[in-house]
Amino acid sequence: MSERVSWMLHMQVRDGQTEALRALIPEMVQATEADEPGTLAYEWYLSADGATCHLYECYAHSAAAMVHVGNFGAKFAERFLAALAPTELTLYGPASPALREALAGFGAVPLAEAGGFRR
Repeated sequence: MSERVSWMLHMQVRDGQTEALRALIPEMVQATEADEPGTLAYEWYLSADGATCHLYECYAHSAAAMVHVGNFGAKFAERFLAALAPTELTLYGPASPALREALAGFGAVPLAEAGGFRR
């Protein structure tokens, strides 16, 4: 069983915030890649009409995810929430109680691994 934790966050782009979001995404990607070595994947997806956004995140373990959560809160949360309305967050893997609590405000639904593999 892997210690990896990941989540998929579904969001709606708030009215008039598409350009602000397009400016914020590369800033968040750059900061996450530079400052968080435990981040294994950090991938943004935006619908063609710019109204729907998905964010896939994968971390080596819960402690690495908590580093990201701390950086997010300190650097980006205000602008992120001004541009995006989270609608669903599915949490995968053996998330620590602290990580579950940190993501509870996004309505996180935790799922435990039931089978499969990763290459």
